[in-house]
Amino acid sequence: MARLGLDLAPDLLAPALVHSSWCAEHAGYPSNERLEFLGDAVLSVVVADHVYRVYDTLPEGDLTDIRKTVVNAVALAEVAAELRVGEHLLLGRGEEHSGGREKPSILADALEAIFGAVYLAGGIEGARTLILTVLSSRLATAQFDRTDHKSRLQELAAQLFASPPHYDVQASGPDHDRTFASVVSIEGIAYGNGAGRSKKQAEQAAARVAHDALTDPNRLETPRETHHG
Repeated sequence: MARLGLDLAPDLLAPALVHSSWCAEHAGYPSNERLEFLGDAVLSVVVADHVYRVYDTLPEGDLTDIRKTVVNAVALAEVAAELRVGEHLLLGRGEEHSGGREKPSILADALEAIFGAVYLAGGIEGARTLILTVLSSRLATAQFDRTDHKSRLQELAAQLFASPPHYDVQASGPDHDRTFASVVSIEGIAYGNGAGRSKKQAEQAAARVAHDALTDPNRLETPRETHHG
């Protein structure tokens, strides 16, 4: 797992990659569920401490919203996929054949288990370094991401149009450094585009631009027609 930038013996990290489905076929081996439990707690503490210090003027409710944009299964699964954690999992035959290496729940749990293993091996500072490194891009945009621009645009579109927003997302770059670009259109007209390190970030960015365009009576740009195949 060199992509994690860890100086950690493989035998200390390996237990975090053992899924319960593999254990069901190999008696006597523990799954990563206990490490996942520990890692979940460590992740919450590290992220809470980080947002508390960085956003030192925000009230508790806003801090909670910011933390939720990072500490959730969807975000963790996206990070795990970027780090290609799925390639290293030990899975049972059933999970292997049903695409378990790409299942968000399995990936998110495995990443939390990795956090737990690093905490046991390197203490809270070792875990903090890893967590803040792999979540850096999401933490950097956490305050922006906490606003659900897609929901706001959905509500606005329902008032102004007969059809909901449609998102086209394109990914580019290598697996370990993926970027996403999104264009949001309504009834064939593009109203906004955005980019991000995840599909969700790109869609949210595009939705924000579109919402601003549709609520600004003095906007200078004319929406572009789009065609969907």
